[in-house]
Amino acid sequence: MDLYTIIIVLVIVLFIISLSVKVVSEYERGVIFRLGRLIGAKGPGLFFIIPFVDRMVKVDLRVVTMDVPSQEVITKDNVTVRVNAVVYFRVVDPEASVVKVLDHIRATSQISQTTLRNVLGQSELDELLAKREKLNQTLQSIIDEHTDPWGVKVSTVEIKEVELPETMRRSMAAQAEAERERRAKIIHAEGEYQASEKLAQAATIIAKEPVTLQLRYLQTLTDIASEKNSTLIFPIPIDLISMFMKKGEK
Repeated sequence: MDLYTIIIVLVIVLFIISLSVKVVSEYERGVIFRLGRLIGAKGPGLFFIIPFVDRMVKVDLRVVTMDVPSQEVITKDNVTVRVNAVVYFRVVDPEASVVKVLDHIRATSQISQTTLRNVLGQSELDELLAKREKLNQTLQSIIDEHTDPWGVKVSTVEIKEVELPETMRRSMAAQAEAERERRAKIIHAEGEYQASEKLAQAATIIAKEPVTLQLRYLQTLTDIASEKNSTLIFPIPIDLISMFMKKGEK
């Protein structure tokens, strides 16, 4: 055997060895098929396969963050909104993710869009805005149930943004303003009611002890004098005037 033949044989051997050696990272698994039949998942690390007989498909086990495109949804109370979301999922069964579905990422995306429209279409607008956490849990449960046969685990679904029509936004703003005015009027009325109660109590005390009116008169004079005004107004108690009127009648 000449040198040229030896070199060719060595190249062929090295080429076959290179096809046989496979390396899979810690976050990956290699799903092996032998003549079309599933053998199993291997990894992480280095292992060997039979060239031209075995075929390996790498599957990533890391969490995938997938944006659900904005969907137009008609709520239960006939309001048209556009909603988008984000889904977090990962592969827990590499073999099922390769054998039972053609593209598990695209399939998860499609089922997420469909579920988003169906679930939010059964909810009213107020529930969509105020009970988002409950809707997130419902979406996660339904999507995870559909993707479980594919070896995909959906961990979290979050509704990111709800776009309302301009007319609906104006109506909600007017409603919120009316609600704030209603609360302000109620608070003002409660303040007036409490003040009237205190005034009634004060009037009762003054009626029982007339001297308190004189003390209040002196306190008023003190407050006016402390302002350093050029003009002073001295309030005269009605009781003092009535006293002189009674003497004049006599």
